[in-house]
Amino acid sequence: MSCPCFFVSDLHGSLRRYQSLWAAAAEERPKAIFLGGDLLPGINSLKFIQETIEPDVLDLQQKLGPDFPRIFLIPGNDDAAADFAAFEHGEILGLWRQIHNRQGSISDHAVFGYGCVPPTPFMLKDWERYDVSRYVDPGSMSPEEGHRTVPADPDDIQFGTIAGDLQALAGSKDLANSVWLFHSPPYQTDLDRAALDRQSIDHVPLDVNIGSIAIRRFIEAQQPPLTLHGHVHESARLTGHWREQLGRTWMLSAAHDGPELALVRVDLDRPEGATRQLV
Repeated sequence: MSCPCFFVSDLHGSLRRYQSLWAAAAEERPKAIFLGGDLLPGINSLKFIQETIEPDVLDLQQKLGPDFPRIFLIPGNDDAAADFAAFEHGEILGLWRQIHNRQGSISDHAVFGYGCVPPTPFMLKDWERYDVSRYVDPGSMSPEEGHRTVPADPDDIQFGTIAGDLQALAGSKDLANSVWLFHSPPYQTDLDRAALDRQSIDHVPLDVNIGSIAIRRFIEAQQPPLTLHGHVHESARLTGHWREQLGRTWMLSAAHDGPELALVRVDLDRPEGATRQLV
């Protein structure tokens, strides 16, 4: 069995990247496309979904007919929740499936999505959570600070964690053949290395690894065959690696700090053979 798919992340509303993605999909006809968050431009994002992404995907659907891929997407920390809600219309049309904190499927693979990241220095907090505790790295702002574009339960903001969310999402499900679409990479891997060398806040050195401890612990404990990540744009440039294996789990990153689209091609039945191309 073969299930060739595309994975991309951190497109940040770039027309060039989206056009490259749809052109490659029209030519290669993948079974699924995974969009790993930070999809919107930040300015005029609602218009971008309605007037650019949705018409382009409708056009792709018409071109490919029965070969139209399943499209799974999650938010990233730069995607305002108020704007991201506009993806619901395309979901009603059958263009894609928004799977943050949800489960989907492709072929015989269960697909889980989770877009939240640990606290960052940025003001937008719609998709930020405490990681495994209420600790916040020096220089970052807690989820209780900053601003949100959609109201949230104050108790959930104060006490919710990525670790708790993943435990609830996985439950007692069989994850032996699952795919996990994350925005954050796991902590202390080649995928979460940030350009923070020799930087400090109030004489406290900053951690150059900014991924999620909860996601790393989850992978170590559950060992899904494949996890997909973004968020840290410069990681592949700094480490020279965009994929890493942790036990039986292959972890792939599509984050990129250049103008190109980092297109990851992966067969869900053979994740060890994944490739990454800048297009």
